[in-house]
Amino acid sequence: MDRQNLTLLTDLYELTMMQGYFKHKDENKTVIFDAFFRNNPFHGGYSIMCGVEQLVKYLDELHFSDGDIEYLRSLKIFDDDFLAYLADFKFHGTVYCVPEGSLIFPREPLVKVIAPIMEAQLVETAILNIINHQSLIATKAARIVHSAHGRPVMEFGLRRAQGPDAGTYGARAAVIAGCAGTSNVLCGELFDVPVMGTHAHSWIMSFEDEFTAFKTYAELYPTACTLLVDTYDTLKSGVPNAIRTFDYMKEKGLPLDHIGIRLDSGDLAYLSKKARKMLDEAGYPQAKITASNDLDENLINSLLMQGAKLDSFGVGTHLITAKDNPSFGGVYKLAAVRHEDGTFEPKIKLSENSEKITNPGNKKIYRVYEKDSGKIKADLICFEDETFTEDEPLLLFDPAEPWKKTTMQPGEFTLRELMIPIFVDGKCVYEFPKTMDLRKRCLEEQETLWEESRRLANPHQIYVDLSQKLYDTKIHLLDRMSR
Repeated sequence: MDRQNLTLLTDLYELTMMQGYFKHKDENKTVIFDAFFRNNPFHGGYSIMCGVEQLVKYLDELHFSDGDIEYLRSLKIFDDDFLAYLADFKFHGTVYCVPEGSLIFPREPLVKVIAPIMEAQLVETAILNIINHQSLIATKAARIVHSAHGRPVMEFGLRRAQGPDAGTYGARAAVIAGCAGTSNVLCGELFDVPVMGTHAHSWIMSFEDEFTAFKTYAELYPTACTLLVDTYDTLKSGVPNAIRTFDYMKEKGLPLDHIGIRLDSGDLAYLSKKARKMLDEAGYPQAKITASNDLDENLINSLLMQGAKLDSFGVGTHLITAKDNPSFGGVYKLAAVRHEDGTFEPKIKLSENSEKITNPGNKKIYRVYEKDSGKIKADLICFEDETFTEDEPLLLFDPAEPWKKTTMQPGEFTLRELMIPIFVDGKCVYEFPKTMDLRKRCLEEQETLWEESRRLANPHQIYVDLSQKLYDTKIHLLDRMSR
């Protein structure tokens, strides 16, 4: 999977446009494209950036193999001189992106590509495919983890994912966003993340009786003994046999520090309360209760509000497929064209729908934090040549309703520039963080959100503002285009 040549992971029209630019070399100017999204998925208040590692590897390995060239030749729409050019193709562009695991918000550039337009056009589809999917799953996972209020969440949706790639990179995204581990062993191998799991109902059914199945499992895995108790009858058979197994472990001198049960059906709130009482009365207060069975953030939140006695959660289908919002909606738009003197001319896309009007020019992002709380106040998009410091007052205003303004004084805020270079003139400059380090950073990032922005229903939206210079340029271009 990680060795796959993804060069042809593109839409045909990227290649036909590419040939057009090749034939008309004066049109192959250096340009800037921005990848961004317009709305947070799940009606949420934030999203999580993910997919940077795979994006970097894609760009670094971008080349057309002999087989690729012959396939394109067989389509009979590409000329020999263009195919000869592709045979020696290499990406020469410069790319900036928001670091993986970061909080991201609508309409701000996540990936900025500066390259000849034929190269920038080629990479569009893969950038969107990679960032859209992994950011979507990371965002879903973050919501689920937050709803668990500190209880561990295990990702185990591989069998329900839309293919091996989605299952494996989706599991990685889920861990970055806060999941404690995954059931996906390939993900564990590729990205050095914790792998977790118990056993299936088939294990129980393959033995003559439930107790023998439990006892055998406990003898095999005494330091990770979580027993699935709902194969026959949770309270009349499963939990009593689990307790009987723990008694057996005690008699044999087996460790009892990592024992527990898993509930996978029925009324999880009711069953967990009854099971907790039974385990405690039997002398096993340390036994953990894990819940699974088509969980998502809303169900987990509901269970805990009902006082369910649950210590951890296994979440599969709803997480790995982002079932209630299966598309992230990221787009890739031309933002500027470079002239011969090296300056960039801002470009803008118009639309009848105001949210589809793009922000023009060569841009960067500052994240503005309240100094006292450490929480995010706003994101500020500005031109690359603009500089803001913590030593001067900072004007923030809503670009949709610019009369809504606030001025932050020195000492009231801190600034952090978000985007980092991952390629410079075609050379990879990215240092690959470990996945578990990204997880730590992502969890720390999420703590900079106000709780009002993390709530599941009607969250407060973080402001994404424009600098005065960028706003004025955008209005000027809109006025000029309308004339």
